[in-house]
Amino acid sequence: MTDDLSNTPRFASPPCYAEEVPDVTALPAPEVPAWRTSQRAALIAHRLATPVAARRDGAQRVAQLLTDLVRPGADQTISLYWPFRAELDLRGWMQSAHEKGARIALPLVTAKAHPLEFRHWWPGCPMERGVWNIPNPAGTPSVTPKVVIAPLVGFDPACFRLGYGGGFFDRTLASLSPRPLVIGVGMEGGALPTIHPQPHDIPMDLIVLGNGRVYRRTGG
Repeated sequence: MTDDLSNTPRFASPPCYAEEVPDVTALPAPEVPAWRTSQRAALIAHRLATPVAARRDGAQRVAQLLTDLVRPGADQTISLYWPFRAELDLRGWMQSAHEKGARIALPLVTAKAHPLEFRHWWPGCPMERGVWNIPNPAGTPSVTPKVVIAPLVGFDPACFRLGYGGGFFDRTLASLSPRPLVIGVGMEGGALPTIHPQPHDIPMDLIVLGNGRVYRRTGG
């Protein structure tokens, strides 16, 4: 059942972000990369083992919540993603948002240690294979999103996201002004007590899960 959004867990995060997280044992900073690598591998394996039907049901719940949270329309530019390694498949919602007048974008890796570029997507636009063989819009205009919807490998209650380890997501958010509304989506199996956030980690505004639960960050 979907939680009442007004009653969803709220965790304050001040501007430095890493100072206010659940009370768990901290790791020394040099140990965090190895710990994240281990957790990432375990969480991806768990996600790949999740039955297709469960992921499909989770995607439907997330899509319903996104419609209420984002309210796609002609004034919106929304970045989504092409599903990879058993991520929730929101391509149906992406097309629905397009049909409601929203401009849709997909993120593109242009170079190592650079922010992502957001390319305009529409049904039938030219596509090409990019990093990890993920399809990207080919030669379409770059756009600046007002809403960024990103898949989760893992997450914690303070709305920090564990991704694939390239740093693209945090680097991109740090470069965008004004900052977009940032929503992480995934299954509840990605939950961690903390990702041990570091000074460069940037939390999301919302996390929307396949079991219908929503986490909302406040403060910061």
